[in-house]
Amino acid sequence: MTYPTPRIALVGDRSPAVRSHARVPGLLDALAEHDRLVLDAYWIPTGDAGAPGALDGFDAIWLLPGSPYRSEAGALAAVRTARERGIPFLGTCAGFQHAALEYARAVCGLTDAVHGEEHPDGEQQVIAPLSCSLVGHEGAVTVTPDTLAERVLGTTRTLERYHCAYGLDAAYLDRLRAHGLRFSGADESGEVRILELPDHPFFLASLFQPELSGDGTRAHAMIRALAGAAVAHADARGSAVTATATATATATATA
Repeated sequence: MTYPTPRIALVGDRSPAVRSHARVPGLLDALAEHDRLVLDAYWIPTGDAGAPGALDGFDAIWLLPGSPYRSEAGALAAVRTARERGIPFLGTCAGFQHAALEYARAVCGLTDAVHGEEHPDGEQQVIAPLSCSLVGHEGAVTVTPDTLAERVLGTTRTLERYHCAYGLDAAYLDRLRAHGLRFSGADESGEVRILELPDHPFFLASLFQPELSGDGTRAHAMIRALAGAAVAHADARGSAVTATATATATATATA
């Protein structure tokens, strides 16, 4: 039985000046060549992501780096669509930040939560300046056992690359955790670097940029895992369509 090629939405304001964006085409080729994971990828600018139907029919949503986004609302809409519809989701760097921000507003009731880079005068800066900028930084991440992150990475310690100056304010961790968000990776000082949603088919976000791993000829484990989740989502979608068509044909034949 042949199922549709998985469709992935690459949500972000594509720019050749953003190194992670420049690496994406090569990573998609690497997934196809080395991992036999072929994806039909579409870039969706943040200004379009919030439009009705903009993300319909996708089997995965990848919210890419590039903050501040041209449309904060569009980036948050992408997170919400993936979270509410059970669509596999990966957020990297700014994608991590906006995944946490969307959850704080929509699930935790922190309606005044803001991203400090976009709203420096806001009182509820769930995403706030880091004590030390991570632009161009590489650091170790300790991964919590028995989490999606640990299953995906296959280790409890990994060395990752960053390009950011904002992260999750620790003052809001308990509120976010109490409402179901799980923090499954931290740096050596205990600051959160990975988050996930345990009750979601695949919802993972990292403050580091897996796009920058290695020389770009092989996809990072997180990117491979998103591709695998997209394949599973597409297969389930194809099975549902086939089952519906079969039921309709049977009903018509016996009518």
